[in-house]
Amino acid sequence: MAIIANAKVKTLAEPWSGDISSGKHQLITDKPESFGGQDKGLAPYDLICSGLISCTMITLRMYAKHKDIELGEFTVEADFNANKEGQEWIDRRLSFINPLSDELHQKVLDICQKTPVTKTLLRSVEIHTQII
Repeated sequence: MAIIANAKVKTLAEPWSGDISSGKHQLITDKPESFGGQDKGLAPYDLICSGLISCTMITLRMYAKHKDIELGEFTVEADFNANKEGQEWIDRRLSFINPLSDELHQKVLDICQKTPVTKTLLRSVEIHTQII
């Protein structure tokens, strides 16, 4: 067994706020004002979405470099959703400046389902991915 990531959070004086450190990196976590926080940093579900989209971007760029494919500039966005029935899912959207061929379009969707963070999240949450 190997540790693939580590993070620590230390409470701050403000309710719901915390100082997160991971390696040499630091950021603030907080709740939105609508939930009683001061919105000074990412909320926990924002962090989940951030991990997913970061992994998606990195994996796609690694694949493109390995296959000598020019994907060009693109963005990845994610929304964490929940309904009253207790279902949770993530909607992930990719947008490319350069148009993708039909074949590359399908390959990108396939790769998105195989990213390490996607695989981890799929064990407990449904993830829907689309290219827009």
